[in-house]
Amino acid sequence: MPVVSITLLPGYDPDTQHRMVNRVANAVRSVIATPEAGTTVFINEVSTYRRDGKVFSGGRAPHPVASDLVNEFLLAMQNRDLQAAQSFLHPDFQMCFPGGVVMHALAELVTWAQSRYSHIAKQYERIEESWQGDVTVVFCHGTLHGSWLNGEAFAGIRFIDRFEVQDGLITRQDVWNDLAEHRQA
Repeated sequence: MPVVSITLLPGYDPDTQHRMVNRVANAVRSVIATPEAGTTVFINEVSTYRRDGKVFSGGRAPHPVASDLVNEFLLAMQNRDLQAAQSFLHPDFQMCFPGGVVMHALAELVTWAQSRYSHIAKQYERIEESWQGDVTVVFCHGTLHGSWLNGEAFAGIRFIDRFEVQDGLITRQDVWNDLAEHRQA
């Protein structure tokens, strides 16, 4: 049964500490075949430490929850609040949509979408996070609903969005969906 001890400088709020122990416990369980009840992770706080001849008494700022950030971005996009949506994006943001269409600006996306449908919204079934070094990958999947250019409604079209979040900003979005198959039908 693994027991993991984390040592932090003071100042991290309880939510940040809870996220940390849960993620570390999940990481341990992804490597060791141990049940949830058999994994213990706890945090110790120290008042100060010294490294490289410097004394530190506070830690670095926690990252925002990447899935919350992505959810807020998607809500702003659905509401067509492009200014709010833009605030979530890194200056070098890149998005890739079905057919290998690569764009770098939200205005490009709006123009591209105008030839495909008149309205679209998402019903989320699940949002998942994974961590790869400094990057958090967020997967959203569910179904699309809306209306075609001729006004006919559509619903139940599968989609997956994959986002990369780094330093509190979205750097990349990849989109897969069955919209084209349904549009042709």
